[in-house]
Amino acid sequence: MSKTIVNSAINSTNLNSEMQHTNTIKPFYKPIAKEIEVFEHAYKNKIPVLLKGPTGTGKTRFVDYMTYKLEKELITISCHEETSSTDLIGRYIIKGAETVWIDGPLTKAVKKGAVIYLDEIAEARPDVIVAIHSLTDHRKELYIDKLGETIKAHPDFMLVASFNPGYQKGFKELKPSTRQRFIALAFNYPNEKDEAEILVNETQIDASIAKKLVSIANKIRNLTELGLTETVSTRLLVDAAKLIHTGLGKRLAVRVAVVEPLTDDTEITEALSDLCDLMI
Repeated sequence: MSKTIVNSAINSTNLNSEMQHTNTIKPFYKPIAKEIEVFEHAYKNKIPVLLKGPTGTGKTRFVDYMTYKLEKELITISCHEETSSTDLIGRYIIKGAETVWIDGPLTKAVKKGAVIYLDEIAEARPDVIVAIHSLTDHRKELYIDKLGETIKAHPDFMLVASFNPGYQKGFKELKPSTRQRFIALAFNYPNEKDEAEILVNETQIDASIAKKLVSIANKIRNLTELGLTETVSTRLLVDAAKLIHTGLGKRLAVRVAVVEPLTDDTEITEALSDLCDLMI
């Protein structure tokens, strides 16, 4: 059985969720600080960027916006506990009578000069971190052990990763030696004015309702005694606002889009629902 190395467009049967696109429609993004300026300078200097912050605070939207602004192709990998270096770099597959090499998403990005976004990188297997090390220092190269080849990164290649330090604290964390290979941007929930503006722009909901949704979110975020693994994200508020904008009752929309995703505890669910009913 012969082996053939090709730059194939065939999707390998990997375990990640891979998305590859070039934005043609400008994504809405509300700058919170100097993150746009920092990212642009990181891109000019080819310095990897680490986005850290809670779920639903705009990390992925920010990457979408920046690749649109820079007119770059974006390849996104949603990492999880089964994501391995093989999934990112590539593998041999059987095709007819041949064994054919298929480039993984990381290899494609390195070759063509795309931006690769490793979402929730701390969730991936340790060999993923090892695989990207040579791309995050002065070498800017990718070693493919199965081929015995080293590929120099395209001048336009950029590596961006994200993780949620609150959720992964004490469970899956990035080693200091890995973190220091990136510059880092911290994301958090916007202030009330900015978050309400985001809801209006994303869903065209009435500004008064947007303000009430943000007030509900901030109230729940401050209820630390509930011991919620995650609290109300801007993403959940956007979902609730969309439902309300299309005619679903406000209280029902908040319950199914904001309260129910937070917990399976019946008592906490009912208590939060009662609280939200009073506020909207």
